Amino acid sequence: MIHIDSHHHVWRVARGDYHWLTPELPIHRDYTLDDLRPLLGEIAATVLVQAAPTEAETAFILTVARGSRGLVRGVVGWTDLTAPNAAARIADLARAPELKGLRPMLQDIAEADWILRPAVQPALIAMAQCGLRFDALIKPRHLPILLSLAERHPDLRIVIDHAAKPAIAHGEFDVWAEDIARVARQTEACCKLSGLVTEALPHWQHDDLRRYVDHLIACFGPARLMWGSDWPVVDLAGGYARWREATEHLLSGLDAPARDAVLGGTACIFYGLAEVL
Repeated sequence: MIHIDSHHHVWRVARGDYHWLTPELPIHRDYTLDDLRPLLGEIAATVLVQAAPTEAETAFILTVARGSRGLVRGVVGWTDLTAPNAAARIADLARAPELKGLRPMLQDIAEADWILRPAVQPALIAMAQCGLRFDALIKPRHLPILLSLAERHPDLRIVIDHAAKPAIAHGEFDVWAEDIARVARQTEACCKLSGLVTEALPHWQHDDLRRYVDHLIACFGPARLMWGSDWPVVDLAGGYARWREATEHLLSGLDAPARDAVLGGTACIFYGLAEVL
């Protein structure tokens, strides 16, 4: 089974649309695939995810994917889901074989139920019709809304980025655990085992993450759970290698087929990468 990093970014600061990437952040510099390759180990394929809410970003990461010499097998881009021509624009973007999904940056939108606005629904219908996946960049407060989204759009394939970012550093567990269990039980959504370390305390240990990871495994099972690095954001919380090592430790109770699913198989199936691997 090929191992896949289902969630990473690249960026070029001078492009100017990474409004969240402020100069005081240690990761406020360019990151390219040449920076990523030495970190990958046995990982042979990746999914490159947008980091700015512009179509210029989508064009940029598609260009990166096409020049990646086979490393980037899928791209999750962005387009304005409220635009009057969103459905046509989505159909046009979907012609790019590298584009596997779209991601509105819901965590940054003040209106928690923005994704349920009537103006957004034609775009979501178009995504499903074009076979594009929906990456849900959300916080715990959005999990109940995700139930409504899945009910309205049963044909839209959804993956929850970063397990909805539970507030691990503050020990918040019970409400998140109940809500994400409901999503797992009542929908067919998948979930990314990614982004947890940046929600933990700066000097996190394996045991700080264990009950969150164990709960995700129990709720989604390996067949609906996929590993991602969230690089280079992960550099804010120990880096790629430390997160990989923690993952191996936290998944050690699974048998080999289950680990292979989390580390590659689920992403391959969800994003439709089999035909390009």
